[in-house]
Amino acid sequence: MMAYNHNNAAAKSRRGAAAAPPPPAERIVEEQLPVRSAVGTVTNVYQACIAGFWRNVTVQWFKNLMNISFSITIDGVDGESSQTCKVDLKPWHFWSKKGYKSFPIGINRSFSGDANVMAEPHVLEIYWDLRTAKFAAGGPEPSSDYYLAIVSDEEIALLMGDNKKKAYKRTKKRPALVDAVQLIKKEVVYGKKSFSTRARFAEGRGEHDIVVESSITSGPRDPEMWISIDGIVLVHVRNLQWKFRGNETVMVNKQAVQVMWDVHAWLFSAPGTGYGLFIFKAEASEAESDKEGSGRGSDSNGSAYHSTVSQTRVSEFCLFLNAWKFE
Repeated sequence: MMAYNHNNAAAKSRRGAAAAPPPPAERIVEEQLPVRSAVGTVTNVYQACIAGFWRNVTVQWFKNLMNISFSITIDGVDGESSQTCKVDLKPWHFWSKKGYKSFPIGINRSFSGDANVMAEPHVLEIYWDLRTAKFAAGGPEPSSDYYLAIVSDEEIALLMGDNKKKAYKRTKKRPALVDAVQLIKKEVVYGKKSFSTRARFAEGRGEHDIVVESSITSGPRDPEMWISIDGIVLVHVRNLQWKFRGNETVMVNKQAVQVMWDVHAWLFSAPGTGYGLFIFKAEASEAESDKEGSGRGSDSNGSAYHSTVSQTRVSEFCLFLNAWKFE
């Protein structure tokens, strides 16, 4: 299986001065769920400023035959352990689709420099409302009419969903000074010939519909594969039995996106024992790269805070699609 290195996905953290970046989410790429353990799973990795640090925040959505659930994992820094909060949305309990939870992470450090000052856990607040949420193609992740908010230090550090006004009204918290940035989306899907997902390749732009289709049969016809974005076929692979691994760069709304695939398991493994891997990575244009270079700066403590966030917004997002094929 082709490997993809995204160790540069995490930006520099800070606590008054620059600190080491949070650990990258390598487990997102290598994780293999048991076949049919869920109808589908979606994993999103964001970076948000929480308790004075840029931290990786992993939001996972799960769907099985009974219910939908989500979990939020906050990565630790400086030796802290990661903390996870899980919420089950029971289908027969309408009230469970709107709720609130709080949970502690790490410690609330003192910035006085006095090692004898006692430190307390930093408490996060989670608000959600999925009572009217819509789910695209029956997947586990809501596509509209919902919100999920993470509150830290009287700010909404991370806000997902389109009902943003309702989230601010309910939480009575202010927006974060710098918005959270999505680094990774990984989706596990199941199907026979067609697999679909949605992704946003740059902050501030709309989502794109992505569809992978294949014609792998036991007959004399050579297998083929098509990858389309927003209804336009951008990658067409003939003689797939010889080109089961590859990559191409395509243009999506004047933005370069690198597409990589590995479907060896589709062709040479028993049905249901392996998945096809697809990676979509947005590439920064020359104009955006020049803008990043000219916009580099530092905060009052010398940390390249603003330029780091700008770089992540433009060039760090990756979509990983694990497509399990069944006959």
